[in-house]
Amino acid sequence: MAVPSLVFILQALFLGSLLLLVCLARWWPRVRSVCVVVLGDVGRSPRMQYHALSLARRGFYVTLLGYRGSKPHDELLSNKAIRILYMPEVKQIPVGPQVFRYGIKVVIQAIHLLYVLLLKTSPVVYILLQNPPGLPSIAVCWVVCCLRGSKLVIDWHNYGYTIMGLTHGFSHPLVQLAKWYEKVCGRLSDLNLCVTNAMREDLAKNWNIRAVTVYDKPASFFTNTPLETQHQLFMKLGHTYSPFRASTEPMDPAFERSAFTEFNPRSKKVIQLDGRPALLVSSTSWTEDEDFSILLRALERYEQWIIDGANLPSLVCVITGKGPLKQHYSQIIRQMCLKHIQICTPWLEAEDYPLLLGSADLGVCLHKSSSGLDLPMKVVDMFGCCLPVCAVHFRCLHELVKHEENGMVFVGSEELAAQLKMLFSEFSSPDNRLNQFRKNLEESKQLRWEESWEQTVFPLFTQT
Repeated sequence: MAVPSLVFILQALFLGSLLLLVCLARWWPRVRSVCVVVLGDVGRSPRMQYHALSLARRGFYVTLLGYRGSKPHDELLSNKAIRILYMPEVKQIPVGPQVFRYGIKVVIQAIHLLYVLLLKTSPVVYILLQNPPGLPSIAVCWVVCCLRGSKLVIDWHNYGYTIMGLTHGFSHPLVQLAKWYEKVCGRLSDLNLCVTNAMREDLAKNWNIRAVTVYDKPASFFTNTPLETQHQLFMKLGHTYSPFRASTEPMDPAFERSAFTEFNPRSKKVIQLDGRPALLVSSTSWTEDEDFSILLRALERYEQWIIDGANLPSLVCVITGKGPLKQHYSQIIRQMCLKHIQICTPWLEAEDYPLLLGSADLGVCLHKSSSGLDLPMKVVDMFGCCLPVCAVHFRCLHELVKHEENGMVFVGSEELAAQLKMLFSEFSSPDNRLNQFRKNLEESKQLRWEESWEQTVFPLFTQT
C-alpha cells in the first residue's frame, strides 16, 4: 500500500508544480518585454511606433496595443519582435446628457483595456503608455502593473485636459475632473518622458512629476527625395489628384507628365520642368488646435498679388491628414475661386508621406499647442527632409523653429502671406532664402530618432 501512496503523492506534486509553472508563466513578466499602449489609432501614432521599433532593435519583445485605423509603417509590420494587438474602438452612446455619455464611454474603455492587458497579453517588464489620452488608460495600466509587477512609463505628448478644454472650455466640470485625474494618476508612474523642456519644467513645478525630455526626432526615412522618386510619386498621385497632372489629355504612360517633372525618353532620365509651380505642404489632424483659415486667407492674398502682376510662381498646396474638421475646411476650399493656386487634401500612405515632404519647396505648420508645451512632430519630419517651414507662433516653438535660420515664424494670415511672397519672389534664383534655410538644416547635422533614443531613452530602460 505504501508504494501506490508514494506514487500518488509524487504525481500530485508533479501536477501541482506544473500548474504553478503555468501560473508563473502567465503572470511573471517575460525578460526584456514591453507593452506599448496607445488609446488611439496606431498608424497615426508615429512616436510610439518609433519607440516600439527602437525597443525591438535593442532585443525587447514588444506588444503594441491600440486601435485599428491607418496602416503602420512597413518596418513595424515586418518586425518579428513586434506584435500589434488591436482593440475595438469605443464610441459614445448617442443618447443622454453629455456627462453621462462620456462617463459610459470611459467605463467601457477601462473594461476593454483591463481585459486585453490581463487576458490577451503576456506579462511584461514595462508598460509604455502614450498620454494623452490618459483617461482611463493611466489608472488601468497602473492597476495591471501592480498585479503583474510591471513598471509604468508615461510618455507625455501633451495634457489631455487642455485638448478637452478647446472643445468644452477650461472651466467645464469634465475638463476640471480630467485635470485632477491626470495630475493625481500621473504621479503613479515609475518613469516619465516628455517632449519639451517647457513641459518637463511644468510637470515638475505644478504636478510634482519628474520627467526626462525626449525630443521628437525624424526617422531615417525622412530625407530628400531623389528626382526620379519624385516623378514616380507624382504620377501615382496624379491618378487621383488633379494638381499633380499637367494635362488631362490621355497620353502614353511612358511619357506621362506630372505638374513638376517629366521623363526624357532620349536620356532616360527625369528632368525638372522650367516654370514649374512651387509645392507647398502642410499636414494636420484637422482638429481645433489648428486654424487653417489662416493659410487659406494667406493663399487668397498671394493669388491677388499674382493677378496684380507680381513675379511669383503658381502654387500647388497639399494638406495631408484626416480628422473631424476636414469636411468643414474642404467645403471652404471648394468655394474658393483660385486660378493660380491648386489645393488638394489627400490622405497618404505612411510610405508616401516622407516622399512628399522630401519633394516639397516649403512646409507650413498651423499647430497651436493646447497647452503651449508640446511641439509639432510634422515640423520635425519636415526638418528631417531639410524642408524649410513657416510655423505659427506659440509658447515653446523656439525649441524647434529658429526664425530666419531654418524657417520663419508668423502670427496671422497677413504675416504668413508676406512670408510666402518674400520666399517665392526669389524662387527661380539658386541663392534664394529657401535654399539658404535648406543649407542650414543640412549643416545642422540634427540627430535622427534612432541616435537620440539610444542616448536618452535606452539607458532609462536598463536602469529602472
